[in-house]
Amino acid sequence: MARIVAVSVSEKKGMRKTNVCEAWLEVEHGINGDAHAGDGHRQVSLLAKESIEKMQALGLDVRAGDFAENLTTEGLELPVLPVGAQLLAGDGVTLEVTQIGKTCHERCAIYYQAGDCVMPKEGIFARVLSGGRVAPGDEITILFK
Repeated sequence: MARIVAVSVSEKKGMRKTNVCEAWLEVEHGINGDAHAGDGHRQVSLLAKESIEKMQALGLDVRAGDFAENLTTEGLELPVLPVGAQLLAGDGVTLEVTQIGKTCHERCAIYYQAGDCVMPKEGIFARVLSGGRVAPGDEITILFK
């Protein structure tokens, strides 16, 4: 079973996110209270715990939220999902994958510490099709690819 291991938000863009005990996602908006919420196709970001563990294996002291991801998952190969795939999480939240990876125009602190960063290659972005509550421990499943 794949699950959400952390839910993270920040008030400002360009900073690590803080883990929270739950979050509410709004249709076509994203997570309430998160700086990245709003119109557009990158309303929610996801990164696998397994990706974070790759950076920890390089000796970095990083954890969920440090890559500015909103949802940290476990047991789901996020980067292989195609754009258009849909995920079901938490209290009936449906997410549609809109982007795999991203271009980092400015190198972050993680890149300078490790010489690499997983978010540009292994993070994914989604828009909210149906809203609701998500929390650590919630199951996350692929509705269809």
